[in-house]
Amino acid sequence: MKRIALLGATGSIGRQALEIIEAHPGLELCAAASGSQPVDGLAPLTQAGGDLTDLLERAEPDLVLNAVVGFAGLPATLWALERGVDLALANKESLVAAGELALSAHQRGGGRLIPVDSEHSGAFQCLEGRSADQVHSLVLTASGGPFRGRVRDELDDVTPAAALAHPTWNMGPKITVDSATLANKGLELIEAHFLFDLPYDQIEVVVHPTSVVHALVRFRDGATLAHLGYPDMRVPISYALTYPERSATPIPALDLAGGMTLEFEPPDLETFPLLAHARTAGEQGGTYPCAFNAANEVAVAAFLEGRLPFLGIADVVADALAAADGSAARDLDELIAADEAARRHVEEALKVA
Repeated sequence: MKRIALLGATGSIGRQALEIIEAHPGLELCAAASGSQPVDGLAPLTQAGGDLTDLLERAEPDLVLNAVVGFAGLPATLWALERGVDLALANKESLVAAGELALSAHQRGGGRLIPVDSEHSGAFQCLEGRSADQVHSLVLTASGGPFRGRVRDELDDVTPAAALAHPTWNMGPKITVDSATLANKGLELIEAHFLFDLPYDQIEVVVHPTSVVHALVRFRDGATLAHLGYPDMRVPISYALTYPERSATPIPALDLAGGMTLEFEPPDLETFPLLAHARTAGEQGGTYPCAFNAANEVAVAAFLEGRLPFLGIADVVADALAAADGSAARDLDELIAADEAARRHVEEALKVA
């Protein structure tokens, strides 16, 4: 029996994870947590808010599924990595922000780090058992979000409701807005760099509107492997929870003879510059990815609250990156300081605006 601690139990990933756990006789939910919503009765140990690492210490799980949104998931990520507890990571922001600190903790702990994002899960499966020196390049796919095909001038009056109307995925509000701005793909680009030990110039992003192909890996011998499947997060969640086995899920098999067309196009970086800002932050290294993530979190929240226009998200993130110190963090305290500095910068800019 595999004991699962589920963090972010009331979010989109958490709710689907509960479905997977309940249907699998070999999985047991030993702990559940949410940011604020009650989770009483879900597991023997539950918690709403507070210190997630304290819950994990008491639960002693075999695997932690971290589906917390944003930088708040970082302590739980580091807890699992440091202790060698298997980590199913849906909280990409913690790996983006922590970077080398997280990798060092992973090396010390020695547990499994299994990505839950559909793109990284697909890449993980294509790459499994192959060393980085065999890889020519990794391709991450983006749906393009609800505004694919529009130019910048057509996005002046975008409302939160319009940004939350994703064409292919059903996700929480923060990640859905990130998909609309392509910030999510920027975060995934940085995450892929750390997960797969690939330089940024070997990671490509393409727009694939139907979200059937989740990732492709080109190898040095000219072969390309792709991971395909209908856009349903229960597939990567199940894979992470039951790894190295593949448990049955209620997802239909891909119908290749049903007239499927696979289209790809380059991202429009002029209209959606956050992807380019993320790549720059990643290439600069240090705490620039942390600053990118922090500034974006504050900007997205401000947009959802009506305090910032849609196009202003990219503007304030770019300004925060320009103002960031970017020095590498030697420990968690310095990383938290970099995160807080970027957040303060954005909040001050919002007050002036």
